[in-house]
Amino acid sequence: MELKRVAAIHDISGFGKCSLTVALPIISAAGIETSVIPTAVLSTHTGGFTGFTYRDLTEDIMPIVDHWKTLDITFDGIYTGFLGSFEQVHLIEQTIDKLKTEKTVVVIDPVMADNGELYAIFSKEFPKEMAKLCKKADLLIPNLTEASLLLEEPYMADGTYTQTDIEGLLKRLSDLCQGDVVLTGISFEPEKLGAAVYERKTDKIAYAFTQRIEGYYHGTGDVFASAVTSGVLNGFTLAQSAQIAVDFTAAAILRTKNAGTDIRF
Repeated sequence: MELKRVAAIHDISGFGKCSLTVALPIISAAGIETSVIPTAVLSTHTGGFTGFTYRDLTEDIMPIVDHWKTLDITFDGIYTGFLGSFEQVHLIEQTIDKLKTEKTVVVIDPVMADNGELYAIFSKEFPKEMAKLCKKADLLIPNLTEASLLLEEPYMADGTYTQTDIEGLLKRLSDLCQGDVVLTGISFEPEKLGAAVYERKTDKIAYAFTQRIEGYYHGTGDVFASAVTSGVLNGFTLAQSAQIAVDFTAAAILRTKNAGTDIRF
């Protein structure tokens, strides 16, 4: 059986589970060879920590890609997450153009916002640049806040999204990327939380839910997107992959909660 290979393009934190410290173990555990392009190195992730170190690796991205091209290697998946600047977004557009083949699935998690707010490090122009990158996605995995920013639509801060609202968002996001969409943070009843799925070719919508666990846990979006990517590349349908990812993410959160672990960790 041919071994699948993914290029994961994220930052890496020395302590704390997010970005590459999530993508590398999860995708590897799914039996997929995971090659990495680190966009930055941090001492910790930025959620709840102060005084962390940050080393930007923007200048290293394209030399890594160009060296890979000399090796004549191909990728079944290209998976991008947090990108810290306009320049990095533009470089990843070029990276996709250089590394994508007919068999490559481009998965883009447009990490830039949550809970109705753009992350403080980004200017208000950043979502427009991210939307350009998202046009290259075969599979787009935003949360509700990121979806609103990508589409330049109001975010419903009261959380009163109906099923009709969600399905409209899914189709407009699919029109943006001309691909499939998994939209996270979906809830139609207080005790359930999950994701909505749209497969463009079949025009089918599905949902994946689990029991809501109270609290805010850093890195769960990266856990989810890494699990979805693993499922899709291992031949599961997108709906199956989303349910696997929802269940796995909830299990990770529950284990963290039951252990009494500091949620920053």
